Amino acid sequence: MEISIFTVDAFTNLPFKGNPAAVCPLMHELTDDLYQKIAAEMSLSETAFITRINSSDTFTTGQAINVTAFITRINPSDSFATGSRFHLRWFSPITEVNLCGHATLASASVLFKHMKNENPVVVFETRGGDLAVSQRGDSYIMDFPLNPPMKQDPNEFSDTIKAIVGNNPVQDVCLNTNTKKLMIRLDDSCERSVLTGLKVDPAVLESSEKSGRVRGVIVTAKGSPDCQPGYDFYSRYFAPWVGIPEDPVTGSAHTVLGSYWSKELGKKKMLAYQCSSRGGDLELEARDDGRINIIGQAVTVLQGNLTL
Repeated sequence: MEISIFTVDAFTNLPFKGNPAAVCPLMHELTDDLYQKIAAEMSLSETAFITRINSSDTFTTGQAINVTAFITRINPSDSFATGSRFHLRWFSPITEVNLCGHATLASASVLFKHMKNENPVVVFETRGGDLAVSQRGDSYIMDFPLNPPMKQDPNEFSDTIKAIVGNNPVQDVCLNTNTKKLMIRLDDSCERSVLTGLKVDPAVLESSEKSGRVRGVIVTAKGSPDCQPGYDFYSRYFAPWVGIPEDPVTGSAHTVLGSYWSKELGKKKMLAYQCSSRGGDLELEARDDGRINIIGQAVTVLQGNLTL
């Protein structure tokens, strides 16, 4: 069986920047075991699988990787072009995840650009709830839940803080129990170079927290909105617990960051930059209804076939 595959770099307008993901629109669901094997083979932070809402049969073939979009061979009347609702699942190299921004962005990009979906909005039914994506010029607007973090006693996470930021001063430590994302805010005295210069050993970080409360750690710092292009805050994201030593650009982390920084800065609209080696831009619009618009671009860098 052959499946078409696209590699899509999300949260960037340049190839080889942002976060690569795999997306595979499938005519039928595959087995969970096969999904996981394909994601492990692709070795990207996430592989996304799109299926039609009425796809109930399970087969034992095919799948895709991180920001790679895999597409089955279809005929001109297939509902990937006309449908407005789809199932969407995401797999890291070692497990299924509950919420993923960049692979959702990549999935929407594949549907709109390559499948020529005719709808102004597509909705993905996911573990994280219904996620709507629309187009705005060259960008995609993703409607995601806000995940407000609660402040924590730093002493409860001292080993994790030490493993990730060393002796650098910390201003806030927060946790969102829904996403299991721990957020560490560096003191405002820290320059952006402190954040970008962090050297994190994923094995040490993973061993620092075994309670199950944490599945990913965000490190963030206040930005420089007065300097072009005017980033309101910076971040990096580490999730060795799910097989991701460092994620290049993380939409789900910004459901936590967007809530936190919106309150700290007194702003609804923000521009964020994730300071990985690849780097990526995210526009954010925190809403009063408990949701957040995460806006970014995507670039297809690879197209081919996967033989199963």
